[in-house]
Amino acid sequence: MNNEHLPKINLKATKKRVEKALYKYRDYLITLPNFLMPKVTASYTLVPPSTTNAFHSSTEEAAIERIEYEKERDAYLSWIHEAVNSLKEEERQIIIKKYMLHNELGYDREIMMEIGVGKTKYYKIKGQGMLRLAFALKIEVYKKSEVKA
Repeated sequence: MNNEHLPKINLKATKKRVEKALYKYRDYLITLPNFLMPKVTASYTLVPPSTTNAFHSSTEEAAIERIEYEKERDAYLSWIHEAVNSLKEEERQIIIKKYMLHNELGYDREIMMEIGVGKTKYYKIKGQGMLRLAFALKIEVYKKSEVKA
C-alpha cells in the first residue's frame, strides 16, 4: 500500500487544538459547584458529575439561559471525559494531572517526578496522549496537501 496519498497530521496545530479544548474544559469546570466536580479515581478515570435541572432564578429568562448554558457545559464535559477515559493509563494520568484537575500540577517536571518516569519517556507518552485525544475528539489538524505537477 502506498502511504503517499494519506493525509499528514500537523502535530503542532493538533496539539494547540487539543490544549484549547482542555482549557475550555477548565473554564467550564470553574463554573461547576464544588460538590459537582468530577472525581478522579485511583486508576485515573474521570467520573463525570451529575447535575439536576433544579433552578431558583429570579426571572424565567435568566433561568432558561442558565439551563441552556448548563446543558452546553455538561455536554462538553461529558465529551471530554469520554475521550480522556479512552486513553491508555499513563497517557490519561498525564493529561488529567496536566490539564484537568481543579488544582492541577501544571508543571511537566512535577508530573514526571510524581509518576516516576524520565523526561524522554514522559514527553513521548504525553505526545501520544495528545494525539490520541485529538483523534478521540475528532479535532486533529491535517497538513495542506501539496499538489505535485
